[in-house]
Amino acid sequence: MTKTTFDLAVVGGGPGGYVAAIRAAQLGMSVALVERAELGGICLNWGCIPTKALLHSATVLRACQEAAQYGVTGAGEARPDLAAMVARSRKVAGRLGQGVAHLMKKNGVSVFAASARLAGSGRLSLDNGATLSARHIVLATGARARELPALPVGERIWAYRQALVPAEIPKSLLVVGAGAIGAEFASFYRAVGAEVTLIDMTPEILPQEDAEVSQLARKAFEKQGIRVVTRCAVTASTQTATGVKVTLEQDGYKTEQDFDRVIVAAGIVGNVENLGLEQTRVKVEKTHIVTDGLCRTGEPGVYAIGDVAGAPWLAHKASHEAVLCVEAIAGKPAHPIDPLRIPACTYSYPQVASIGMTEARARESARQTGGEIRVGRFTFAGNGKAIAMGEDQGLVKTVFDAKSGELLGAHIIHPEASELITGYGVAASLEATEEDLMHTVFAHPTLSETLHESVLAAFGRALHA
Repeated sequence: MTKTTFDLAVVGGGPGGYVAAIRAAQLGMSVALVERAELGGICLNWGCIPTKALLHSATVLRACQEAAQYGVTGAGEARPDLAAMVARSRKVAGRLGQGVAHLMKKNGVSVFAASARLAGSGRLSLDNGATLSARHIVLATGARARELPALPVGERIWAYRQALVPAEIPKSLLVVGAGAIGAEFASFYRAVGAEVTLIDMTPEILPQEDAEVSQLARKAFEKQGIRVVTRCAVTASTQTATGVKVTLEQDGYKTEQDFDRVIVAAGIVGNVENLGLEQTRVKVEKTHIVTDGLCRTGEPGVYAIGDVAGAPWLAHKASHEAVLCVEAIAGKPAHPIDPLRIPACTYSYPQVASIGMTEARARESARQTGGEIRVGRFTFAGNGKAIAMGEDQGLVKTVFDAKSGELLGAHIIHPEASELITGYGVAASLEATEEDLMHTVFAHPTLSETLHESVLAAFGRALHA
């Protein structure tokens, strides 16, 4: 007989939901996980993981095409095999999905393949006719791509799912939205030979990042042949037998342009529909569930984590929320996440990674409080490992409170930025000051030495600038 009563029920099996299930099981709870599609959620199956697999294929392709400069002959004529790249990407996602299923079994989590609705009094109604009861219910239903009325998804207008499994390389591609998702797709498709135009309504690409870094990313993209257009929006489109005709509006002027394909990457909306929230005290604002610092909603016994609970929309934020939420439920010490200590990464070429405040935000905060900041910059052109790798373009930027030495923000643009940012994340979590970072011994030769030099530069002590 199938068990239907649990200590904890989780709705959604993405990086928030399945981690919540694992941690709850570790703490001795009986756990149900309800997932209507694939375990691992969008991140594992149609987001973070498959995009990174494609981007790594692009990195290998780029390395082969540029092999001659490293003294390697015979690889310069490398060409993309799109079908093989896509197949590998799907295989990687499938392998990890099987891994999540194994973890559920290993930890004794009961998995239900269904959709679920809150049915009151700690109950969930599943669309397969079953009803589950749980003392605590965690909503981890994630989010989906925002739809634009001017760009209805179809054969030639793609959202992220279609963009991950192309049958052929588009001759010309318009990417609408220059945030992390749009920048990553622009990088991949340009690497495999498409003529790419990347547009955004904001003044710069990657608008959430530090302005200096965003400008450097734009220059790097344009150097690769990506056409970047900012302050630009699509107001209309028509799909034809051969492509998509779009109307672009920039600074009040409209033009019509033709593209083979269009990718819509204009943000996300929370999956709050059909959860039965209307009969509860759960509050929804701008398609996201409102929670407190411990992920509690307005309905007793109901919690929300991850993308459905709002920004930042990051898998690692969802997983961290999952742990703190479950530990709070179990009566363990739990502390709300400080958003300024959550790293953000864009896996374009080059990558962009950051944590904490931008320079502009830090300056404004200092102005309001009468404080001062110190800013350090160090380019990879001064780093031995970067030069040896042939990747000496990029910047590390650090922002400190001048009086206390607190690390307020850090920003990196480089092909290995996502691996480097964690150094600053650990420092921020440990409340390390500039003195702590200055006295840390960094191995040589490593890219991480740039982190050290940027800190030194903020206080006029850089050694290799």
